[in-house]
Amino acid sequence: MFTGIIETLGVIKEIEKDKENLNITISSSITKELKIDQSVAHNGVCLTVVAIDGDEYTITAIKETILKTNLNDWKVGDVVNLERAMKLGDRLDGHIVQGHVDQIGFCKSIEESNGSWYFTFEYDKSLQNVTIEKGSITINGVSLTVVNSKDNEFSVAIIPYTFENTNFKNFKNKTKINLEFDVIGKYVSKLYGMTNKKASN
Repeated sequence: MFTGIIETLGVIKEIEKDKENLNITISSSITKELKIDQSVAHNGVCLTVVAIDGDEYTITAIKETILKTNLNDWKVGDVVNLERAMKLGDRLDGHIVQGHVDQIGFCKSIEESNGSWYFTFEYDKSLQNVTIEKGSITINGVSLTVVNSKDNEFSVAIIPYTFENTNFKNFKNKTKINLEFDVIGKYVSKLYGMTNKKASN
């Protein structure tokens, strides 16, 4: 379980294909505090530490994870957002984040606005994920508040601290990002769909 509050950034040092899996080695300032079998969110994807060597550690992504995220686009030198799992009793500064990416989305536009930024993202609505105005959304592991919610797109406002301390500063038009929709909203959407299905029978 995570909160969507990014702790630090990591740099991808090596990507090794192992059959249908990817072994990814990352350099990070928190590596010395990690241990094997620990869960860490990487751009919002919960992955397990399988090896540690100095200031670098390795994670393994299986085919299912690769297909549902932007992991297949990662390259050596890319910067990723990192968050370790929440401690029991910690303040929940973001929202409840599972580290289970629902789908990918794409950056549609970036607008600077007197020291902050508005990022607009679009996604495939056929998967029936939804956003609501002022609801929560997780983008590359960052907990954010939705503005201008539409059927297949939404915007978020990014303050300078978030811009500088996450990989949002590297986003461009058409950048592919990981989306985890609010877990409560997913349950409501599922129940609503089931209710409508029963009513039509």
